[in-house]
Amino acid sequence: MATHNELGKKGEELAAEYLLKNGYQILEKNWFYKKAEVDIIALKGETLAVIEVKTRSSDYFGNPQDFVNQKKIRLLVEAINQYITTKDLDVEVRFDIIAILKNQYTFKIEHLEDAFLHF
Repeated sequence: MATHNELGKKGEELAAEYLLKNGYQILEKNWFYKKAEVDIIALKGETLAVIEVKTRSSDYFGNPQDFVNQKKIRLLVEAINQYITTKDLDVEVRFDIIAILKNQYTFKIEHLEDAFLHF
Protein backbone atom coordinates (compact mmCIF):
# COMPACT_ATOMS: atom_id res chain seq x y z
CA MET A 1 0.00 0.00 0.00
CA ALA A 2 1.29 3.46 -0.88
CA THR A 3 2.44 5.65 1.99
CA HIS A 4 -0.33 8.23 1.43
CA ASN A 5 -2.94 5.43 1.52
CA GLU A 6 -1.50 4.16 4.80
CA LEU A 7 -1.61 7.68 6.23
CA GLY A 8 -5.23 8.08 5.14
CA LYS A 9 -6.20 4.75 6.69
CA LYS A 10 -4.45 5.69 9.94
CA GLY A 11 -6.27 9.03 9.91
CA GLU A 12 -9.65 7.33 9.54
CA GLU A 13 -8.82 4.99 12.44
CA LEU A 14 -7.84 7.96 14.62
CA ALA A 15 -11.01 9.83 13.63
CA ALA A 16 -13.19 6.83 14.54
CA GLU A 17 -11.46 6.51 17.93
CA TYR A 18 -11.92 10.24 18.53
CA LEU A 19 -15.63 10.06 17.69
CA LEU A 20 -16.22 7.05 19.94
CA LYS A 21 -14.46 8.80 22.85
CA ASN A 22 -16.72 11.82 22.29
CA GLY A 23 -20.02 9.96 22.46
CA TYR A 24 -20.68 9.16 18.80
CA GLN A 25 -22.06 5.84 17.60
CA ILE A 26 -20.40 4.86 14.33
CA LEU A 27 -22.93 3.48 11.87
CA GLU A 28 -20.78 3.14 8.74
CA LYS A 29 -17.19 3.46 7.61
CA ASN A 30 -16.24 3.94 3.96
CA TRP A 31 -19.84 3.84 2.74
CA PHE A 32 -20.18 4.11 -1.03
CA TYR A 33 -22.92 5.47 -3.26
CA LYS A 34 -22.17 5.88 -6.96
CA LYS A 35 -18.92 7.89 -7.12
CA ALA A 36 -19.06 9.10 -3.52
CA GLU A 37 -17.35 7.57 -0.54
CA VAL A 38 -18.45 8.73 2.88
CA ASP A 39 -15.59 8.17 5.31
CA ILE A 40 -17.68 7.90 8.49
CA ILE A 41 -21.39 8.11 9.21
CA ALA A 42 -22.03 8.51 12.92
CA LEU A 43 -24.93 9.26 15.22
CA LYS A 44 -24.85 11.53 18.24
CA GLY A 45 -28.21 11.98 19.86
CA GLU A 46 -30.67 12.80 17.08
CA THR A 47 -27.97 14.11 14.74
CA LEU A 48 -26.47 12.13 11.90
CA ALA A 49 -22.88 13.32 11.45
CA VAL A 50 -21.40 12.81 8.02
CA ILE A 51 -17.65 12.89 8.52
CA GLU A 52 -15.05 13.59 5.85
CA VAL A 53 -11.60 12.72 7.18
CA LYS A 54 -8.61 14.57 5.74
CA THR A 55 -5.14 13.55 6.86
CA ARG A 56 -1.92 15.22 5.78
CA SER A 57 1.72 14.82 6.73
CA SER A 58 2.36 18.54 6.30
CA ASP A 59 0.45 21.78 6.11
CA TYR A 60 2.91 23.14 3.53
CA PHE A 61 0.19 23.23 0.83
CA GLY A 62 -2.62 24.18 3.25
CA ASN A 63 -4.64 22.73 6.09
CA PRO A 64 -6.15 19.26 5.59
CA GLN A 65 -9.69 20.67 5.50
CA ASP A 66 -8.72 22.93 2.59
CA PHE A 67 -8.72 19.86 0.34
CA VAL A 68 -12.51 19.35 0.49
CA ASN A 69 -13.85 20.90 -2.71
CA GLN A 70 -17.33 21.71 -4.03
CA LYS A 71 -17.47 18.53 -6.12
CA LYS A 72 -16.77 16.39 -3.04
CA ILE A 73 -19.43 18.27 -1.09
CA ARG A 74 -22.03 17.66 -3.84
CA LEU A 75 -21.17 13.95 -3.95
CA LEU A 76 -21.44 13.64 -0.16
CA VAL A 77 -24.80 15.41 -0.07
CA GLU A 78 -26.17 13.15 -2.81
CA ALA A 79 -24.82 10.05 -1.08
CA ILE A 80 -26.21 10.92 2.33
CA ASN A 81 -29.62 11.75 0.86
CA GLN A 82 -29.65 8.21 -0.54
CA TYR A 83 -28.48 6.78 2.79
CA ILE A 84 -31.24 8.54 4.73
CA THR A 85 -33.89 7.43 2.22
CA THR A 86 -32.66 3.83 2.14
CA LYS A 87 -32.46 3.57 5.94
CA ASP A 88 -35.74 5.52 6.41
CA LEU A 89 -34.13 7.82 8.98
CA ASP A 90 -35.69 10.86 10.60
CA VAL A 91 -32.67 12.77 11.87
CA GLU A 92 -30.93 16.10 11.64
CA VAL A 93 -27.90 15.91 9.34
CA ARG A 94 -24.61 17.65 9.89
CA PHE A 95 -21.54 17.57 7.64
CA ASP A 96 -18.25 17.61 9.54
CA ILE A 97 -14.59 17.44 8.66
CA ILE A 98 -12.02 15.82 10.88
CA ALA A 99 -8.67 17.29 9.90
CA ILE A 100 -5.62 15.36 11.01
CA LEU A 101 -2.11 16.68 10.70
CA LYS A 102 0.84 14.39 11.35
CA ASN A 103 3.85 16.03 12.99
CA GLN A 104 6.71 13.52 13.06
CA TYR A 105 5.34 10.95 15.54
CA THR A 106 2.19 12.69 16.78
CA PHE A 107 -1.17 13.53 15.25
CA LYS A 108 -3.16 16.73 15.76
CA ILE A 109 -6.92 16.18 15.40
CA GLU A 110 -9.31 19.05 14.69
CA HIS A 111 -13.07 18.38 14.48
CA LEU A 112 -14.89 20.99 12.41
CA GLU A 113 -18.63 20.64 12.98
CA ASP A 114 -20.99 21.94 10.27
CA ALA A 115 -17.90 22.42 8.15
CA PHE A 116 -19.72 22.85 4.85
CA LEU A 117 -21.44 26.01 6.08
CA HIS A 118 -18.08 27.71 5.68
CA PHE A 119 -17.64 26.83 1.98
